[in-house]
Amino acid sequence: MAQERTDEELLAAYQQGDVGAFELLLRRHRAPLFSFLLRMLGDRERAEDLAQEAFLRIVKGAQAWEHRARFQTWLFTIARNLCVDASRRDRFRRADSLDQTGPDDEPAMVDTVPGREIDPSRGAESARLRPLLQKALLGLPAEQREVFILREQAGLPFKEIAGMVGVNENTVKSRMRYALEGLRKALLAAGVDSSAAEPEPDIKVGRA
Repeated sequence: MAQERTDEELLAAYQQGDVGAFELLLRRHRAPLFSFLLRMLGDRERAEDLAQEAFLRIVKGAQAWEHRARFQTWLFTIARNLCVDASRRDRFRRADSLDQTGPDDEPAMVDTVPGREIDPSRGAESARLRPLLQKALLGLPAEQREVFILREQAGLPFKEIAGMVGVNENTVKSRMRYALEGLRKALLAAGVDSSAAEPEPDIKVGRA
């Protein structure tokens, strides 16, 4: 059986005109990218729009891409920047119309997103806890939320996250610790037992 091509090999093939290679990249990363954006924004429609925009930017920038960073890091850097831009636009809109409010409990849509899930209960309670976790995520400061999601959802190492967000690695690890503590407190406040709120071992701060 032929070895599966890496993301970087697929992008290099796309640079040479292999459209099918890009379709493979799209299928490989569409679900985790959408899940990342949904967790960052808490809005399905906006997450879908930004996922499309992220891949459009990949298409536009593909010919200039050089193998200096992993494709996944490039993709999530684009997605993260789109989230930052969207948040800035939201702040401007809120300043113009302070009396408008958004829909209640919209984060529950995360139940339908495929991909890796943080499952604090590791059991039958997961369907109930996922919306609570999403609400807790949206309650974190943006800089903590993005580090947590990039680490948990994308599985990026702290060093790469540091380069993406423009701070040193120790600051990223500190934000991860604060994010974990904030999530625990929010879940406990929502009635989730502290042992159930413990994150999966592979997202603990000690992993490099």
